[in-house]
Amino acid sequence: MTLMAQDWVRVGKVPFGKGVFARQDIPKGTIIGHVEGQVIDDPGYATSYCIDLGGSFSLEPRAPFRFLNHCCTPNSCLCIQDVVYEDGTPAPAEVTIEALCDIPKGTEVRIDYRWSATGAIKCLCGSPACRGWVVAEEELPQLTKSKKRNTKQVC
Repeated sequence: MTLMAQDWVRVGKVPFGKGVFARQDIPKGTIIGHVEGQVIDDPGYATSYCIDLGGSFSLEPRAPFRFLNHCCTPNSCLCIQDVVYEDGTPAPAEVTIEALCDIPKGTEVRIDYRWSATGAIKCLCGSPACRGWVVAEEELPQLTKSKKRNTKQVC
């Protein structure tokens, strides 16, 4: 029996909107579901929810995965698989959500957004290892360096 996303997760309330929660215990390595939605072919397209598929393609996800929240220590991740049409030309990538660890029933399923430093915002994930910013870990030094530069005092 193949379980669908709605079997694994549900959408529920969180302090800042909505989130995705485990309906049952989810074992590490489980493909929780396929992220479905509208594929946009526009290099300038950007929203709070869209997923960069590379090139000029973005995916505007539908529920439930539209409501995945960020965490600096995520329990799941986006897996992006390249796809080609039968004639060999590239097609928009497919996106799935995979459990990085065992996720107990009732736990919020969260990913690391890994945003660029140019789009970073303050992080409120609450993780003991919170980076303080919603940003890719490797871009954090770039962000903190530019923030320090902007906060110098002039005497």
